[in-house]
Amino acid sequence: MEAECEEYESVLLVIRECYVYKLPPRASTAEWGDMEAFLWKGRLRIMSIGELFAQCLYDPETNSVEPVRDSSRYFVLRIEDSGRHAFIGMGFQERSEAFDFQVTLQDHIKHIKAEKEAAENAKVAESKPKKDYSLKEGETISINIGHEFGEFGEFKEYQEIKE
Repeated sequence: MEAECEEYESVLLVIRECYVYKLPPRASTAEWGDMEAFLWKGRLRIMSIGELFAQCLYDPETNSVEPVRDSSRYFVLRIEDSGRHAFIGMGFQERSEAFDFQVTLQDHIKHIKAEKEAAENAKVAESKPKKDYSLKEGETISINIGHEFGEFGEFKEYQEIKE
């Protein structure tokens, strides 16, 4: 019996309207040409896993996603397929959507760094000797319950009532 491979999809960001552009040979990100001549217009969904139309491996140290110099709403993406790559343009109707796109990329990198740090901390914790907090033979714990709090939370001494 074949094991079924379950996929899950985690949606990181959804933007209602996004534009994709064909770019001229890459000399600069400043020259795009006609902003009205887009190839595709539709909804953008950034997901952690799923079937891909194009793959842009985001690395903040490379040119995988670059903002266009003269606009805060447009980006150049380096997409890859089978070892080949191409640059496409991507734009948003609203500045807030472009901002959300950038913040989502930054949050994703922070999440990856936090996971790596947690894994490193777990390795360090496993390598250290475990502390033994159990009581040794003959050791006792004393708890003093001889105080109480008053009506308004003030501390007062507990007094024994004698008849």
